Amino acid sequence: MKRWTFRLLQPFIVIHAIIIVGIIGFMLIEKYTFVEAMYMTTISITTAGFQEVRPLSDSGRLFTMFLLITSWISFAFVITRITEFVITGEINKYFKTRRIMNSINKLTNHVIICGYGRNGQQAVHNLKLHGVPVVFIEKDVELINRELPEHNNALYIVGDSTDDDLLMSAGVQKAKALITTLPADADNLFIVLSARSLNPGMQIISRASESNSISKLKKAGADNVIMPDRIGGAHMATLVTKPDVIEFIDYLSGEEGEAISMESVGYEQLPDAIKNKSLWDIMNWKKTGVNCIGIKSAEGKFLINPPDETIISKGMKVIVLGTRWQIEQMKGNLG
Repeated sequence: MKRWTFRLLQPFIVIHAIIIVGIIGFMLIEKYTFVEAMYMTTISITTAGFQEVRPLSDSGRLFTMFLLITSWISFAFVITRITEFVITGEINKYFKTRRIMNSINKLTNHVIICGYGRNGQQAVHNLKLHGVPVVFIEKDVELINRELPEHNNALYIVGDSTDDDLLMSAGVQKAKALITTLPADADNLFIVLSARSLNPGMQIISRASESNSISKLKKAGADNVIMPDRIGGAHMATLVTKPDVIEFIDYLSGEEGEAISMESVGYEQLPDAIKNKSLWDIMNWKKTGVNCIGIKSAEGKFLINPPDETIISKGMKVIVLGTRWQIEQMKGNLG
């Protein structure tokens, strides 16, 4: 963005530099006042040909010749650069990038995705389906132009995700989560380290290609590490052993099941009236029709289909299932 701004302003900087040099030169050489020097500079660089303020000395004439030649060269450069901007679309790119950056600066609690390959594209698509604001970083401009429809108002930054400045530009300090999907584990490790130092409280999910990278990524600060190839193989195998169950889960989590949603409700989100109460009390408080399918203990263990008398205490989470409308109504009741 800074580079584009400089390139766009460069012609105007050159013109102003010529004007300043002309004014200072006439004031020093001919002892003109500021207004006289500005007048002489203007008629010189515009070749207007009006009368001189007073006859020039030999030094003044040499300086005027220098100013005229320099002005012509500078104007040729300015015209060439502006024409280049128009033909190549640099101006449109500049204003598009500026609009995107202004939108990114306004975001909070968004998700940053590093890499717009197959995994990154799927993550962007699914998060948008659930109404989660997303910013992705990708250095391959051709990939973005090829895979991103022109009418898609996606927020993205072109560059290397391992650059801390780019993470800052993407709003890493205000983001709630970061997903890094780069093919090289070393790059993912570097991003995890940087993101964790810039935002200690955010959730970080990393891709891994090698099994021995999982522990390293978790030590670096990743909350979850995913191996797409392993998950893909396990998913296909389970389709053989439990096809109906997997198809149902795919329906819930995919586009077809958009009306169905699962949500995690933490203890801290519960109103004081139902904290430290039984699961039955919680599920029947301002009932919206959602169903509890499991709970997560403070130690991180899951209990599927828990009994109604289970007490929900500090650190626990309730996993509920319902329609999108029921989930939103439940969130509204929780405030």
